[in-house]
Amino acid sequence: MSKGWVTAVQRRRFLGLAAAATALGLTAGLSGCGTLGGSGDVTLKLVAADYDLTGGDSTRKYWAGLVSAFEAKNPGVRVQVQIESWNDVDRKVAEMVKAGQAPDVAQIGAYADYAAAGQLYSADELLSIPVQANFLAPLVDAGEYKRTQYGLPFVASTRLLFFNQELFDEAGVDAPPTTWAELAAAAGKLKKKGVTYPFALPLGPEEAQAETMMWLLSGGGGYIDGTGHYDLDSEANVRTFDWLRDHLVAPGLTGPVAPGKLDRKQAFAAFTRGEVGMLNGHPSLMQEAAKKGVKVGKVPLPGTDGKARATMGVADWIMGFKQNGHRREIGAFLDFVFSDENVLKFAGDNDLLPATVTASATMQSDPNSADLREFLEALPESQLPPVGKTSWAQVSSSVKKDIGKAVQPGARPVDVLGRLARQATVAESAE
Repeated sequence: MSKGWVTAVQRRRFLGLAAAATALGLTAGLSGCGTLGGSGDVTLKLVAADYDLTGGDSTRKYWAGLVSAFEAKNPGVRVQVQIESWNDVDRKVAEMVKAGQAPDVAQIGAYADYAAAGQLYSADELLSIPVQANFLAPLVDAGEYKRTQYGLPFVASTRLLFFNQELFDEAGVDAPPTTWAELAAAAGKLKKKGVTYPFALPLGPEEAQAETMMWLLSGGGGYIDGTGHYDLDSEANVRTFDWLRDHLVAPGLTGPVAPGKLDRKQAFAAFTRGEVGMLNGHPSLMQEAAKKGVKVGKVPLPGTDGKARATMGVADWIMGFKQNGHRREIGAFLDFVFSDENVLKFAGDNDLLPATVTASATMQSDPNSADLREFLEALPESQLPPVGKTSWAQVSSSVKKDIGKAVQPGARPVDVLGRLARQATVAESAE
């Protein structure tokens, strides 16, 4: 394992719990590597999201192969798989649960509401100890509701600052920026060279909550304070949006579309067309841009005076529902899902990052994954959105709707952030 990849704390957590499991004989009971002899015939229902960006069937093939291998080792259990688009999967699972027809396993975008309603098994009710101990620490924290883990991180990604190396060369930008001042200076050179979007700042309603979080972290703030409560209008957050308004938007360095009207999908498409000098991106964009002939550079998002204190991490979740009472079978299946072989295949097929310590270390040392190394190195110290709060969906929706207004000409970020902060406090109080 290379420099700093798995921290000493994570190693101790994984090795210590694994040793304890071995000593107590707890590794076999739910292990997907064995069988569930004597459990009788059980059919598990799995609903999962479609990750294929091209409209193909790679996700369906992945689950078909995994299920076939699992069923061969566990002849008393069958798994029925339903694949839904990301546009529909969360809604469809919610409808199934409301109708009293919850799936046994759901691989979707959020878990907190189901955990709050008492509808999910906790991680320690499902997983063998080595599997539970193998998740990366930031993802464990993000998967907890009231200090108990219900959300199992299925796959992850981090965000880095992307830049178009050819546009940098043409504009005379000698090195990627390491501070906000350098970022603004580079954007100014790109603008003079006629680049359409010197810095693409997508604060439109598609995924403004993520772009916002990246900037809040780089400015020393964030959505929540040290006590875990929302703190959207902190001094650090207001300073960040003052800077964006004054140093990127007002000088015309963010392109022809107002940030509040620019969606991430539009910004990413423009980057693959060679129209964007810099933006915040994730691993899948790197691959898509390279396919279009864009020479992509990537570095951590700069902070005010140097590297940002943290980058944003993102995880998608898988969870087990209690309704049908198949705890033991669900646990065996999920142990199998989180084997290194399966984790690495899915992450590799989709240009995403593994959620486990051992699979991450394997990918880190794999020459074929060299393009993902910087994303992998950022993940252990990343911060995720407060997805463990049942109020987060409402707060996120408010941010998507209004945050773009904070950087409009003549806007007062303190007013916009203050309004969002008050809404967040009300939502939080209702949890």
